[in-house]
Amino acid sequence: MQRRRFLAASAATLAAPAIGRAAGAQVLKFVPQADLASLDPAWTTSYQTRDHGYMVFDTLFGQDQAYRAQPQMLEGAGAEADGKLWTLKLRSGLKFHDGEAVRAGDCVASIARWGKRDSYGQALMAAVDEMSVVDDRTFRIRLKYPFPLLPDALCKTSPSMCAIMPERFAKVDAFTQVTEMVGSGPYRFKPDERVPGALAVWEKFAGYEPRNEKAERTAGGKIAYFDRIEWRIMPDAGSVTAALQRGEIDWWADPPADLQPLLGKSKGVVNPTIVPTGLIATMRFNHTQAPFNNPAIRRAMLGAIEQSDYMISVMGETKSGWADGVGYFCPGTPMASKAGMEKLTGPRDLAKVKRDLEVAGYKGEKVVLLGPMDIPSTKAMAEVTADLLKKIGMNLDFQAMDWATLVQRRAKSDPVDAGGWSIFQTSWAGLDQFNPAGHVFLRSNGKAAAPGWPSSEKIEALRDEWFRAPDIAAQQRIAEQMQLQAFEDVPYIPLGQTISRTAYRADLTGVLEGMPLFWNVRRV
Repeated sequence: MQRRRFLAASAATLAAPAIGRAAGAQVLKFVPQADLASLDPAWTTSYQTRDHGYMVFDTLFGQDQAYRAQPQMLEGAGAEADGKLWTLKLRSGLKFHDGEAVRAGDCVASIARWGKRDSYGQALMAAVDEMSVVDDRTFRIRLKYPFPLLPDALCKTSPSMCAIMPERFAKVDAFTQVTEMVGSGPYRFKPDERVPGALAVWEKFAGYEPRNEKAERTAGGKIAYFDRIEWRIMPDAGSVTAALQRGEIDWWADPPADLQPLLGKSKGVVNPTIVPTGLIATMRFNHTQAPFNNPAIRRAMLGAIEQSDYMISVMGETKSGWADGVGYFCPGTPMASKAGMEKLTGPRDLAKVKRDLEVAGYKGEKVVLLGPMDIPSTKAMAEVTADLLKKIGMNLDFQAMDWATLVQRRAKSDPVDAGGWSIFQTSWAGLDQFNPAGHVFLRSNGKAAAPGWPSSEKIEALRDEWFRAPDIAAQQRIAEQMQLQAFEDVPYIPLGQTISRTAYRADLTGVLEGMPLFWNVRRV
């Protein structure tokens, strides 16, 4: 399979528009992977919304370099009564962007709202008996049974971080978007400067009091060195390359693989990996509509997938930047196993897949494939899937759009003729598939699941069992059983792992590992 080729950088430099920078202004210009589709980090799993969320909102716990939970908004937290009663106390002086104090009631309402949507949050809330306010800075969480992972749940980084927002917003229905942004994080959102498809802006919140500890991932001192953060939405890779080389932008979140060697050699640009667990590519089905409401059809699709085709389309043939043979947990992490992997690594036979689809009951139903054109990696995967669906005889309707539109569209569970969908591709940070707790696409609780809405009582029962496992050996055995069951129910299909690089100007320092985080970064 031939991978896409991008415009040569020399030609792009001639064609790219110049982006001005005010002299002496403490402004960081950043190009995200795609536009900001939603402002509400509890409503969507979009990484752009998560990255925005960490600027605007703070979290009760943060995650340090070793992925351990550390108090963030909290002065302290502790469990008693055999682990069934947690008391959490806020730091003094915490303020929202509107000047109001952050209170315990805001935290209780925010946890409850987040817990209705997030995979890990749902597991936590299933264990919660009640949450109660003790005073303005103190609240308690009484559990039905011990849940020692409570701090880990409240500090999870993605896809839906537990953002603490004012109680009046946190009481908005979890399935309705919050559009007014009032948080207590180091930056405040500027809705008056928002230009959809072009620009999003945040400014430093003078009332934010960072912790004294060293910044590590989402824990420690969140010091905002820039007065202003600007996201420039620039879909053309050549234009972004030229702007970064000229110093007109500071940071490009996710350059295409084609351009990374060039950027690594560009004067004044560094090209590091900040996500060591990489990204796991996925094919997500709509389980509520034909044809993929039929598990036999989803199982037949497994035989068609050649993970290397997807990886080559995204990263090229040099295998140092990708891996195939990827299952339902991130490679190299404790829950990963080879259980059932022959379903993806055995001989590929598209003629057999076509026969298997007919036997399974495929009757030519339209398959609507959503293809985002503004994210090169996801666009490439969609094109591979489109070609594959044609080869196995499916009635393809390929619908091109930008990522922001796809995020809104995938929330619709309507039939395809009424604006619904059948398949889309996306990638998850490997850390998000570290274990069953935060693994959104493995969650199979029907309408409460992420878009695609798979339903599997067996996967859900195994997930509950995993939370109660006495040790890591027991967790690993259960994770193997979950993977075997996932190959039966097929909530989604793993497409491989990519190890991508970011790119930013060499005069930036303090860029943290894990995701685009905008505190601790400064210009030297």
